[in-house]
Order: sequence, then C-alpha cells, then structure tokens
Amino acid sequence: MGTHDKTQPGPGRGPDRGAGPGLTGFFGVFRFSRRAIGLVWHTSPRLTVVLAALTLTSGLLPAAIAYVGKLIVDAVVLASAAHEAGGPLQYDEALRWVAFEGGLVIAMAAAQRGISVCQSLLRAMLGHRVNVMILEKARRMSLAQFEDAEFYDRLTRARREASSRPLSLVNRTFGLVQNGISLVSYGVLLLEFSPWALLILVVAGVPAFVAEAKFSGDAFRLFRWRSPDTRRQMYLETVLAREDYAKEVKLMGLGPRLLTQYREIFVKLFSEDRALTLRRGGWGLGLGLVSTAAFYGAYGWIAFATIAGQITLGAMTMYLLVFKQGQSAVTSSLSSVGGMYEDNLYLSNLYEFLEQPTELPGGTQTRGPKPLDGVRFEGVCFSYPGAEAPALDDVTVHLRPGQALALVGDNGSGKTTMIKLLTRLYSPSSGQITLDGLELSQWEPAALRRRVGVIFQDFARYQMLVGENIGAGDAEAWDDETRWVEAAKAGMAAPFIDAMPDGYQTQLGRWFAGGRELSGGQWQKIALSRAFMRRGADILVLDEPTASMDAEAEAQVFSHVRRLAADKITVLISHRFSTVRMADHIVVLDQGRVVEQGSHDELLAAGGRYATLFELQAAGYR
Repeated sequence: MGTHDKTQPGPGRGPDRGAGPGLTGFFGVFRFSRRAIGLVWHTSPRLTVVLAALTLTSGLLPAAIAYVGKLIVDAVVLASAAHEAGGPLQYDEALRWVAFEGGLVIAMAAAQRGISVCQSLLRAMLGHRVNVMILEKARRMSLAQFEDAEFYDRLTRARREASSRPLSLVNRTFGLVQNGISLVSYGVLLLEFSPWALLILVVAGVPAFVAEAKFSGDAFRLFRWRSPDTRRQMYLETVLAREDYAKEVKLMGLGPRLLTQYREIFVKLFSEDRALTLRRGGWGLGLGLVSTAAFYGAYGWIAFATIAGQITLGAMTMYLLVFKQGQSAVTSSLSSVGGMYEDNLYLSNLYEFLEQPTELPGGTQTRGPKPLDGVRFEGVCFSYPGAEAPALDDVTVHLRPGQALALVGDNGSGKTTMIKLLTRLYSPSSGQITLDGLELSQWEPAALRRRVGVIFQDFARYQMLVGENIGAGDAEAWDDETRWVEAAKAGMAAPFIDAMPDGYQTQLGRWFAGGRELSGGQWQKIALSRAFMRRGADILVLDEPTASMDAEAEAQVFSHVRRLAADKITVLISHRFSTVRMADHIVVLDQGRVVEQGSHDELLAAGGRYATLFELQAAGYR
C-alpha cells in the first residue's frame, strides 16, 4: 500500500478523463460488496434482517397490485356489459378487488416506510462504526505515517465518503434484489402478451446504464486526483477559523489572501465538477430518450392489440402499468449496478486506508536482563523517509540511572530525533538502542512507554479540564483526582490551579463555554505535571518544554525536577547553557553526529564546539 495510486496523474496533469474502467476493472471493484454487507450485518443483524424482509415484500407487491388492477377493470367491464344487457347491477366482485388492492397498496406503503426507517437507523449506526474504525486505525498508525502527505490524502478520502458508502451499497444491493423480484413477476405477466415486449423492456435500459457506469468511474478518478486540493481547502478553513491562528492572521493581514486562495481552490474544483456534471447530464438525457421511445413504442403496440380485440381492456391497463413499472425497475436495477460500482470504488478508499500497516511491531518483554544498565545508543543511524542526509549518524551514548543528561546542538542536529527513537516512535536505520540490556524492539510497546515520561516543546494543549490535561499523562489514571493533585505539585502547577475558582475542574481553551486560556509558562507547567502522572516512569525527558519561561524560571524547574527524579534518568534538551551546565553529562550533536561529550567543566576545558557555543551565549549577557 505504500506505492502511489496509479489513477493519480503526474505533476501538472489533470485527471485522465477519457480512460474507461474496462470490463475487468469494472467487475473487479465489486470485491468490496461482500465486505460492505458484512460490515452492515455486524453493525445490526436485526435491522439488516428486517430491511431484507421488507425489501423482498416491496419487490413482490407491485406486480400483485398491477394484476389486481387488471381484475378490477375486467370486473367493471363485465358488470357494466351485463347491466346494459338487462341484468341486475353486480358490483360486489369489483369492490372486493378494489378493497384487496387497497390493502396491497397500504402494505406497500408500510413496507416502503419501514425500509426508510431501517435505512435511517442503519445510516447513523454505520456512520459511527466506520468513523470509529478509521479513528482506531489512525490511533495505531506510526509517527512516520502521520508525517507523510500521502497518508493524509488517504485519510481524507476515507473519511469524506466511506462512512456513508457501505450502507449505500447494501441499500442498492437490496434494491437490486427488490427490482429483480419485481422484474421476474413482470416478466411472467408480459410473456403472456409477447416475449418481444420483455426483450424490449430489458434492452432499452442498457445504454443509460453504460453511460452511468462510465461517468461514475470518471467521478471517482477525479475525486482521488484532487485529494490534496481538497485537504488544502480544509486546512485554509482551519487557519481562518481557529483561535490559535487568529492573532497572526489578523495582525499580519493574512485573511484576504488566505480567503482568496480558498476561493481559487473552490473555483478550480467547481469547474471540474461542472464539466463532469454537464457531460453526465447530456449523455444521460440523450440515452434516456431511447428508453422513452421504447416505452411509447410498446404503448402503441399494446393499444393496437386492444383495439384489434387480441387482449381485454383490463389486460391493456395491466400491460401498460407493467411495462411502465418494469421499465422503471430495469432502469433502477441498472442504476443500482452502476451505483454499486461507484460505491465499491469509494469503499476501496476505506479499505486502502484500513489495510495500511500499523505502527512498528513490538515485542513481548516487560523487563530487561540488566535492570541497572540504563539506556544505550550503540552506533545508531537514522534517516527520515525521503531525506538526503541522515538525521543521526553513528551515535553512541550511555544514559545511566540517576544521571542527568543534556543534549546540545543547533536546530536540526538530531536532538529530538534521539528522543523519538528512545520512545520508539521510530526505529533506527542501523545500530541498536537498549533499555536494561534489552533491545527496544523486543520490549512490549506499552511497557516501554510506561517507563518514559516525555514533554515535547510542542506538547498538546487539550481543550479539556485542567485535571484531564494533567491526567492525560497516564491513561489508566485519567480521572484520578488524587493523582492530579500529586502530579500538579510535582510539576509546580498547583499554586495557579488552586487559585482558579473551579480548580482542577476548570475548562481550558476557548473552544467550549467557560473556557480559560493559560499563559505559555502555565501551560508548560501543566505539561510538566502530565509527565509526573507516570509513577512507573524512570526516564524523564524534557525536550525544551520550558522555552516560554525565562532563564531563571527554567533553571528552577530543572533544579526541581532533579530533586524529584534523583534516582531516574533525566534527559534535557535546552538552548540555555545556564540550565545545561547543571546536567551530569552533556552530549553535543552536530549534523546528526556526536562531536563531544562530557561534563560542563570538561567540555569547557576542551575548547571545542560546546565551549564556543557557551562563550557566544555568555557574551550576550555581558
């Protein structure tokens, strides 16, 4: 699934509008029908059975109503002729058939209403089920996939259409069965008139079906081709309508330009939709005239046969109704097949997304053979997908329990990449990383991540309660208020939380009513508290989490963390050397390589890269 989709054009090209699906491609996409029906069945077996039964009933009733209509007309004609011949007025038989037809019509209306109710309920349940499947899959995707533009194209395609397509496919399948049953019953009636009438009925609907299938394929290929444009339009909506972008958009005057881009994308997408819609409508009208001509040809034939005395007036009424409804059933059946083809095309987006590989496979071990060995990077190399230069190159570092390690280097030198490898968001391209003497890939993922508490510079700011923001650090204790308080004290957030009127029940962010926004430094203390929710974590990583604080506040936080985590491995990434110098061991990275390591005093004495950076920063304070 990692290759690019073959239906997508190359750069600068439009979709291949002239390419047809071909018979192999046409019937090949129906492989998703069984899975879609199974999906609907597992969503609600009871509703699916009821829907099937009502569909069967709706398929049988139209022919029965048409036949009873014939009996009514014939009964009326016979009774009228008998009365004109001097006999008594006999209307009992005609009225009985009228009452019977009324009952059939009521049953038909009830069945149709029942189908509508079942479809409505299934639509809601199935939409929820499919969205949960998509979100559950996304939850298990690797970080590398989230950093891939093609992944977002697949996710966008899956979410936009796939939640409604399974039910649509099942409805059309049932509709095809219903129309098939009706056609069989209509065919039995028409055969009494002429086999040629049945042949005309079936053949007349084929041209419109071929055109519909062709344009369904075109619409799908257009949908896939323009996924990046659609996603960009959604992103512009977010930028224009989210509070975290609002300040810059207003102050920089970006609104008009962004809105112009939004409009330009719409014009481009609409022009493509309009061209396809006009072509689809034109061909549909032209080929639809074939069906109309066939119907009125049959109409004249039946009228002639009635005048010639070959059939009764009631039979004429029945055949006209049967042919008209039969033509509608043929058109609906072929339309259902075309719609099923289209639904299968869109379902391919859903299953293409669901069949992607998930995050890196993990092991089963929950402890290592050397409990006091700490973390070792041994000759570790790593390159991001598509990158020309490695992010890490032959990195060897040992992190010992009770040790505070600082990572120093320019932006892009590989500091955060080391943390991503340590938490196994990525795996090394070569070399190995061990924890307690056991390679990370052999650790059970949940057990490994319980050992690590991480605060990234771009930590999440959840639009939730204060307590829930802290509780997010340990999913198993998410709503444990006692743990919230303990973690907030450890993270130095308790004083300002206690000063809030609603304390830990305060809503944060502006998305929901009563929400309160925090300062950057307060948010960072919330994030630090989140890290302390993990009681079993013996590796604490601070990836520039205090960047919004001044140098003094950052030093206080790090000193506080050192006291609380004296027996743990503490990893600090910071650009402030006043804080870095407090670490026991310092590793200096440059373009992914370890160029120096040692204590602050050792590195200053060596007069290398660290000493140069330290002096440059110190000069700024003089």
